[in-house]
Amino acid sequence: MNLEMGLIQQQTMKLVMTQQLRQAISLLQYSSLELSEYIEAQALENPLLDIGDSNRDEVIRDSPVLWQDREESSGEQGKDPFIDRLGNERQGLTVHLMDQLRMLDCREKTKEQLEYFIHNIDENGYLIVNEQEAAIELGITPDRFHELSAILQHFDPLGVGARSLSECLLLQLQALPEEHPVIETIVRHYLQAFAGKKWKWLAEEMQITLEEIQEAHDFIQTLNPRPAQGFSESEAEYIMPDVYIEKHNGEWAVILNDDSLPKIRLNRQYRNLLHQKSDKETFDYAHSKYKQLVWLLKSIDQRQQTIRAVTEAIVEYQPNFLESGELRPMTLKHIAERADVHESTVSRTTNGKYVQTPRGCYELKAFFSKGVSGNAGEDVSASMVKQSIRCWIEQENKQKPISDQKIADRFKQDEGIKISRRAIAKYRDELNIPASSKRKRFA
Repeated sequence: MNLEMGLIQQQTMKLVMTQQLRQAISLLQYSSLELSEYIEAQALENPLLDIGDSNRDEVIRDSPVLWQDREESSGEQGKDPFIDRLGNERQGLTVHLMDQLRMLDCREKTKEQLEYFIHNIDENGYLIVNEQEAAIELGITPDRFHELSAILQHFDPLGVGARSLSECLLLQLQALPEEHPVIETIVRHYLQAFAGKKWKWLAEEMQITLEEIQEAHDFIQTLNPRPAQGFSESEAEYIMPDVYIEKHNGEWAVILNDDSLPKIRLNRQYRNLLHQKSDKETFDYAHSKYKQLVWLLKSIDQRQQTIRAVTEAIVEYQPNFLESGELRPMTLKHIAERADVHESTVSRTTNGKYVQTPRGCYELKAFFSKGVSGNAGEDVSASMVKQSIRCWIEQENKQKPISDQKIADRFKQDEGIKISRRAIAKYRDELNIPASSKRKRFA
């Protein structure tokens, strides 16, 4: 065994994670909103980078064609985001309650105390301040606290100002023209057992039939457990698709939505720094910032082209979904091979990116699903399995609902798909469908 020391020349190849490469990877996984915020942050750090109307863009040497003349020549503008022109018609709950308070005929001191209550209502419409806190802040007695709460609870919407779910439902029941003594008793004293479907015990406890409890259940479903639903304190946020899929001349086309990103141009006031060779320090600084700007443009262009390539691969793999809504089982590997990129690149590209299709707006990663082995040797997507589960449960006899095991047996017998009871329970939970014992009706 030779253990002598010596100098050996050896040539190797390895990937070095440079700052530019790290930036390109980060931009790829950014959503459109995150990328816009990143570009705006870069504009604050780089005096040569300016965000403005692309019709007046200063041509940047060595920059991708995408950002020089796409707006004038390539037509990659996507669609006019008409949703941004819609007004925000949702009124905040606080404003709604304050409008009613101004119309209330009462003393000014009472209005000030009720205003304190209004500002202590949560997003669901419940009063979150208690007697002790109100006594400290307002200097009122417990009796005065309940008096003010009662006034607030007469405001619209029904149930606002309640301190619990039971009280919220009772306020709505008491506002009805007819009385419901059985339902009020359940809501007041047995709501927890009622929600837990302990109906047989409840029927014996209240000396009523299961059919009456079923009727109470159906009626309670018509009440609103969140009185503030429909009110919003902030403006509605809309999804801006990164890419569109449309059919042109019988072929599916992928169109990038460049309008979702800020337009980058070279700042006119600072571009003269690139020509001041007399001041070497200023010249070097300007050129370093110029290189950062060019690299940013290339990274954004690479991001857009990767999104296009991945989306085109998805369209090639999922034509049946675009035509009929049938989703094939698809993995990252399937798309990586078609787009000629690594699986991690596909993962970064599809996360947080949205596509507008003729069937609606979806996140790109929504097209990926594992398959279940079918009888003919072909995989069936999990979404198709969920669709079958939902359909069968909707058609079941509600007095004798089918169990997860019976659903698994039905898949094996009718569809030739072998699937476990545990998997059925998992898919059912994802569909927000309760177990068979919770779905059973007695009338």
